[in-house]
Amino acid sequence: MNEYEASGVAAGIGMGMVILYLAIYALMIIGMWKIFEKAGKPGWAAIVPIYNMIILLEIIGKPMIWILWLLIPCTTIIFGIWALNLMNKSFGKTEGFTVGMIFFPYIFIPILGFGDAKYLGPSAAEAQNGGFGNNAFNNPNNPFNNPNNPFNNPNNPFGNKQDPNDGQGNI
Repeated sequence: MNEYEASGVAAGIGMGMVILYLAIYALMIIGMWKIFEKAGKPGWAAIVPIYNMIILLEIIGKPMIWILWLLIPCTTIIFGIWALNLMNKSFGKTEGFTVGMIFFPYIFIPILGFGDAKYLGPSAAEAQNGGFGNNAFNNPNNPFNNPNNPFNNPNNPFGNKQDPNDGQGNI
């Protein structure tokens, strides 16, 4: 085989890989389109770069400040995985499905989009507590909402919590 034949074979293999890559990418975009439609959002939003993240945040019920966290390079991985997990939970999937979506998105995005998963609503805590403006400490599991709050104890040995200069406990 001479060098011209070898370069032709290499070009054919390269072109085949490009076609395979484009087919997988198209399958992922169509899968995201279907996921957005299942959640009641416009499917075309899957192909608009920043807008698709905004729609994803609406689907999972997170505030829009997350756009910033998803765009900063050091926090993208953490918040991206968190967002994927919340999206999967919004469709009734488990953390195992999230692991699959992290390592094999070209398989699991179409499964979620074309499968029988139903959108159950946003799974984020902010959405379940009523939205972005709620007080995060208005939680029944907050230890400071109980009557045994150590900071409201009138017999506090450290003095009055409202006046740090009340003279008690100073050397």
